[in-house]
Amino acid sequence: MTYVFEKSKTKLLEWVARRRMPVNVYLAFPYNPYYPKPYHRFTEVGMMDAPNDFLVGDEYWDFIGGENTFPELLKTFDEVGKDFKVQLNKKFKQIAKEKLDSY
Repeated sequence: MTYVFEKSKTKLLEWVARRRMPVNVYLAFPYNPYYPKPYHRFTEVGMMDAPNDFLVGDEYWDFIGGENTFPELLKTFDEVGKDFKVQLNKKFKQIAKEKLDSY
């Protein structure tokens, strides 16, 4: 019974906290497929107000992780990619072969 009370109390506290905290809602894209050009898609023209309605690439990562998160993330991916290049290529080839063999 205590568990139910704790869960209910937690929910109530979360609801109270939410009412007092401003909430921002964004549509987010973790990367810009049009880079180095700015993100532009016909479906968002006239419907979305960047950056008030959506965040793309560095805007998104810097929003959730703080300033300069995106460059640090890219640097980390680059380092990991170099360290695991052989294993990754081997795995990609294996997956591609399995997919091709399944047709």
